[in-house]
Amino acid sequence: METSTPAVAGGRRIRGLDADQRRAQRREQLLGAAFELFARDGYANTSIEQICQTAYVGNKAFYELFESKDDCYLALMNDIGHRIEARVEEELHHSDPGESEEATVRRVLTVFAYELVVDPRVAVVAFRESTGISPRVEAQRRANRRWAANFIESFWRSKARAGESVDYRAMAVATVGGLFELIADFLQPTDQPRSLDDLTHDLTTFVITISNGIHLPAQAG
Repeated sequence: METSTPAVAGGRRIRGLDADQRRAQRREQLLGAAFELFARDGYANTSIEQICQTAYVGNKAFYELFESKDDCYLALMNDIGHRIEARVEEELHHSDPGESEEATVRRVLTVFAYELVVDPRVAVVAFRESTGISPRVEAQRRANRRWAANFIESFWRSKARAGESVDYRAMAVATVGGLFELIADFLQPTDQPRSLDDLTHDLTTFVITISNGIHLPAQAG
């Protein structure tokens, strides 16, 4: 009786990599190429063929990983968003119990700003290029903003003082809008280039001003 040979998990190895590892490698190559091209030439001016050529990956392999250029951009956007979210949450957890609210805000926003502008391509791809691509991308963009609003709302609630009666949700959503507008303004070319410290100062000043306004009624009472 003929018996079948059990399949080896991950399939046969090529250059030391099994099928799953090769797939992950191709994905990383494609996203790296897309990141470079979207930042340099813009989403609209980049084709799938260009992404594949830059990544040294065939078109067939692209469609095994992504349904479309839109799908590729969403994967890239998610990777960037998850990395920034993880760094910001990690930094918040390092807070000393006796640290002032202003010091915590400044420290967390410094990390946030750093993750966005230490590599200028990140802000270009994640912010400038995300507008008007597709309803799916817009939904993800808004989901990212909701995460930011939830993060700020949770932080403010943890610092709430007796007597405060604030719609934290509405204030957090509006604050996120202001933060992203400051980032968009920072990305615009100026006669005198602005630094990470400049962006951090603007973001921190804005959030602390809103925070002080929230706490003021309770202090007055």
